Amino acid sequence: MCRAEQPSRRTVLAAAVAVAVTASAGPAAADPEAPMSTDTADPARAVPARTVDNRAWTSYGDWCGGTAKGTRAVAGARPGVMIATPAGTTDYTDPHTGTTAPWEYGTWTSPVHRLAVPATEAIVSWNAHTPPGTWLQTEIKATYTDGTATPWYVMGRWAAGDQDIRRTSVDDQSDGRSTVWTDTLALDDPSKLRLASYRLRLTLYRRPGTKATPTVWRLGAMGSDVPDRFTVPASEPRLARELVVPRYSQEIHKGRYPEYDNGGEAWCSPTSSQMVIEYWGGRLTPEQLAWVDPAYDDPQVCHAARSTYDHQYAGCGNWPFNAAYAATFEDLRGVVTRLGSLADLETLIAAGIPVITSQSFLKEELTGAGYGTAGHLMTVIGFTADGDVIANDPYSESNEAVRRVYRRREFENIWLRTKRYNATGKVVSGTGGVCYLYFPARPTAAQTKALAAVGVRV
Repeated sequence: MCRAEQPSRRTVLAAAVAVAVTASAGPAAADPEAPMSTDTADPARAVPARTVDNRAWTSYGDWCGGTAKGTRAVAGARPGVMIATPAGTTDYTDPHTGTTAPWEYGTWTSPVHRLAVPATEAIVSWNAHTPPGTWLQTEIKATYTDGTATPWYVMGRWAAGDQDIRRTSVDDQSDGRSTVWTDTLALDDPSKLRLASYRLRLTLYRRPGTKATPTVWRLGAMGSDVPDRFTVPASEPRLARELVVPRYSQEIHKGRYPEYDNGGEAWCSPTSSQMVIEYWGGRLTPEQLAWVDPAYDDPQVCHAARSTYDHQYAGCGNWPFNAAYAATFEDLRGVVTRLGSLADLETLIAAGIPVITSQSFLKEELTGAGYGTAGHLMTVIGFTADGDVIANDPYSESNEAVRRVYRRREFENIWLRTKRYNATGKVVSGTGGVCYLYFPARPTAAQTKALAAVGVRV
């Protein structure tokens, strides 16, 4: 979404949160709440001295440690959770097609995770396989620092394809103290309280009478409390390295498939995702691409847009949907998180891990970009000898023009700040270091160490 200073829907919603701060539940299958139990199995997973807390359930022991109703944990090279004997059957009316259909379902509920960083925001992300005839729903229920709790909030209804349901976020979820803005649970007034803990719930669905099942390999949430700031401290360069990442332009897709957020003009997120997916060796088959007009170059970008499109948000920029799409490729995982500095970026680049960053800025704030944007994704692939940022910026007129070098100080500020002035002088929000991390399911020791250093458990 890099239309020059035209606000994306996410930015409009985030601005509403900012106004609320300065000024002062979707349907689910029946599942009685499990008793609250504290997850204290591994205190080392907490991230003290940071503004971000990540927790992910990925191992067979993790899945066995939750509360299962109609689901079971599966072991193996990629442990997960799947439907066993369904807990029941429910009807779901797809709000984007009007179709009502019955679905068998099972649920899995995590233990309570107490946040090492009491949070103002939380973002849930997941990695899963959803064969035809299946889909899943993710939810979060948080406890405030005053001891009260949120309702169960739906954080996504998702399937890899779109033949069974329309992939969607859920609007109009609030308890008067916190609100779900597309893919982010945010406090309405962070001056009064924080999110102290949470648990997550999966509901897995399949068509009645079939043996198909979704399998979820990773489920987690990132809680954060990034301080409000218009500028961030300058960092010192410590790495010169450039990764060889495929270059794709979103602009060559302008006007193509307007049903997916008006075509390529708004496809910065899936275009960036596809670059990194292919860097790790992910490839789409001719059968998967058969629906794309054969006259179009880079049909995989069109496929990525269709596969990340959120029918409620009406765009391809839903952060967890992009991470989940990446994880549909064999041996890839995807996580949405926040980083705290360019030093974190350098740590990942040094380990061979490119990073997809989200930022917004005026044209004059990023030398060489040639545009301003209310929200844009690009892929950081390295650093020059002077410490400047090398990025694959999909908002380019051609694939050849995608590689850019941006001034270090300018880039770190537009990416890490939480407040900025837009073109009219109004105070609006920044992303505070949000990024997508895609990495192998079996990373090297160096990659595991780098991810752990930025708070991400593999």
